Amino acid sequence: MTMLRLLAIIPLFAASLVQAKPDFWRYEWPKTNFDRTSVESWVEIRDGGPPRDGIPAIDDPPFIPAAQETRLGEREPVVTLRIDGEKARAYPVRYLIWHEIVNDTVGGVPVAVTYCPLCNTGLTFDRRTESGTLSFGVTGKLRLSNLIMYDRETESWWQQALGEAIVGDLTGTQLRILPTWTESWAEFRARNPDGLVMDQPDFARRYGFNPYAGYDSSARPFLYSGENPPFGIPPLERVVRVGDRAWPLTRLSREGEIREAGLVISWTSGQASALDTSRIARGRDVGTIRVRDAQGRDVIHDIMFAFAFHAFWPDGKWMLGR
Repeated sequence: MTMLRLLAIIPLFAASLVQAKPDFWRYEWPKTNFDRTSVESWVEIRDGGPPRDGIPAIDDPPFIPAAQETRLGEREPVVTLRIDGEKARAYPVRYLIWHEIVNDTVGGVPVAVTYCPLCNTGLTFDRRTESGTLSFGVTGKLRLSNLIMYDRETESWWQQALGEAIVGDLTGTQLRILPTWTESWAEFRARNPDGLVMDQPDFARRYGFNPYAGYDSSARPFLYSGENPPFGIPPLERVVRVGDRAWPLTRLSREGEIREAGLVISWTSGQASALDTSRIARGRDVGTIRVRDAQGRDVIHDIMFAFAFHAFWPDGKWMLGR
């Protein structure tokens, strides 16, 4: 897929390729302290197209019983969150792909369920910090093609792939990541017949459609100028990241289960890619990944594109099994 075609099929995200700098950003972000940052080169940060909150985060969404949901396809991906003492919650990717951040509270725990389509990074954070409980929005900026969030309280900027503040008063603050996983709607419903699913937001969006049709089979990431992954791994191949290790999905889908580094990583078919066809429910099968430790407990992980792992963990270990 050429960049021109990508821009044509993603008019909402058509990017101005002008590289901005703090002197310019101060007009849009007067409360952000640009004198504090961990970013070594401002060139890494680019305007992604939409302005601040042009991609609107969702706050305190309503939920309905899983048994009442009729809009989701069986293979559609959902992010599953389980907090002790609470019913499991499903956050459909058909909503996250358009909103990227959901600020929610589950069992008294304030959480941010986040998804960056350009990197396929999906992480859920505890919103509590030593500086107080934060709520998050979308800056409209990208760094190494990854979503930059901001907190509404200090307007510091946060790297979604890392869960870390990179610009502003809270620079260096790390959010606690909560264990979640992405599975098909059918899998969630079968395991959680009494579970809850996020209801459709009240926005004019084509929910169920993928605004990035064909993206995960393209040759080059959108608005990314960094290095390609090593070992000839395609930039947009999915990898399972645990800490600073990455297992290619092609290996997992071939072997079915891998026991390495104290982990049990399993792959089962039946989940559609949200970034393949225009209708998410018809996307090609990329399978469901579960990551557990030796005691069977869920382990924090991410399913991301290989280029993003290499960009943010350049010294990371590639678990190629050879």
